[in-house]
Amino acid sequence: MTDLSSALTLSAISKTFGPLKAVDSLDLSVEPGALVSLLGPSGCGKTTTLRMVAGFDSPDSGTITIGGEDMTRLPPNKRGLGMVFQSYSLFPHRTVGENIAFGLRMGGASKQVQDGEVRRMLDMVHLAGREDMYPAQLSGGQQQRVALARALVVNPRVLLLDEPLGALDKSLRESMQFEIREMQQRLGITALLVTHDQEEAMSMSDKIAVMHGGRILQLGAPNDIYDRPETAFVATFLGNSNLFEGRVRDGVLVTKAGALPLPSRPAAETATLSVRPERVVLGDDAATLPQNLRGRITAASFRGAYAAYQITLDGSGTEIIAYRQADTALGQTSLAAGAEVRVGWPVEHGVIVTGSAPKE
Repeated sequence: MTDLSSALTLSAISKTFGPLKAVDSLDLSVEPGALVSLLGPSGCGKTTTLRMVAGFDSPDSGTITIGGEDMTRLPPNKRGLGMVFQSYSLFPHRTVGENIAFGLRMGGASKQVQDGEVRRMLDMVHLAGREDMYPAQLSGGQQQRVALARALVVNPRVLLLDEPLGALDKSLRESMQFEIREMQQRLGITALLVTHDQEEAMSMSDKIAVMHGGRILQLGAPNDIYDRPETAFVATFLGNSNLFEGRVRDGVLVTKAGALPLPSRPAAETATLSVRPERVVLGDDAATLPQNLRGRITAASFRGAYAAYQITLDGSGTEIIAYRQADTALGQTSLAAGAEVRVGWPVEHGVIVTGSAPKE
């Protein structure tokens, strides 16, 4: 059944390349005006999914609908989509204005309409007056703005973003994240973003679809997925997490590290508990917490706004990671390697997840 409230719907789409099942009966619905990210490691199926939406690959089974219309077998130029690639894919021998106007010209728009729309888009992407320049005369960030303007000028039904910021340096990438997100929200454009960058997905998305093995493991708002991961894979891929595996007994999880109170009582006899590093409390502040764990700091790293500590717990040798807000002079950590510390966390900040810790 077609979801008329959805701008883009993928229904049980699958794609196989030889013996490899790249996408496995995947379902996804993107609401009008939302930006949804496909996030996952290399080989998880996110790029293949995007290529099927774009029409570059055809699914072996399943349907793709855009605005309620079945687009599964239509060619790319009949789908009304805009695309922005990591490599920009600008025409090097065409000017900025000619690059932006390309889709309009292919659609038969008059020269007057093309010129007016090019000026409007250049204003929008803060490149006014550069219409007669060539891509090689622009910085990487400016080239990406031109690519974005070219995709938006045709008023696409859905904007597809394929690792669009991967070629930029960190500071420019972060500023472009804000710019693309602000523009997408202001124009109310539906967008599908492919990325392997967790921070990019977290900062730009209304919803994140975490993919692994050709499937979506979890779909939700960034804060929901981060705070309440459902699987051990999601807990460790989106951010970092300490995982404790053990047997459930009388409301606690019996692990190598000790008996750990659980936030709720799972139905199974065994469970995995996920605790984010920023939820771990160290030193005297952990004295009132129920875990009663002690350990030794084996490594300390200053990371700007916070310090990261690797801690080996007494008795079990279990290693965990803790983050602590920077509270000393820049470039320093308040706890040194070799220091003995007490460790704990509020019980409600632990999350029971399915699956085991991913193998290295």
